[in-house]
Amino acid sequence: MQLRGRAHLLGDHVDTDGIIPARYLVTTDPGELARHCFEDLDPTLRERIRPGDILVAGQNFGQGSSREHAPIAIKGLGVGAVVARSFAGIFHRNACNVGLPLVECAEARDRVRDGDEVEVDLTAGWVVNHTRGERYAITPLPPFMRYLLQSGGIVEYVRAALAAAEAGGAAP
Repeated sequence: MQLRGRAHLLGDHVDTDGIIPARYLVTTDPGELARHCFEDLDPTLRERIRPGDILVAGQNFGQGSSREHAPIAIKGLGVGAVVARSFAGIFHRNACNVGLPLVECAEARDRVRDGDEVEVDLTAGWVVNHTRGERYAITPLPPFMRYLLQSGGIVEYVRAALAAAEAGGAAP
């Protein structure tokens, strides 16, 4: 599973209010949340992000409230993956549930620059910086997690598993 896009750098401790302000939590619609994603952190960021782009952040990305809206908003923007030095635990769990790929890589945050062309290979375990000709090692995701992400999150995974079971097959 490979994801490729331009890098957008963020700092340390980006919290869920910075990702999606609380005043927009009246919906879980990904498109509506995307319209306000990062609005209070950097009002121009969402306009610069193209489908498949990669966010590269510092430590403790996604700290704050346990709202699932934050990864939904990022995914709604079309972000391909988030690479960070570290993630807040509940944000990490919510991102897996909604099918937003996350990888931890301290080296990427130190070496990648805004606008670099970056590729994340979740199977082989690399972040490749095509602009600088560098590779940074990450822990490959286990097959189940890659399947869950490719399914679009836990809800779509369960739907596929139930459909397979009803058809007499084994759960993926």
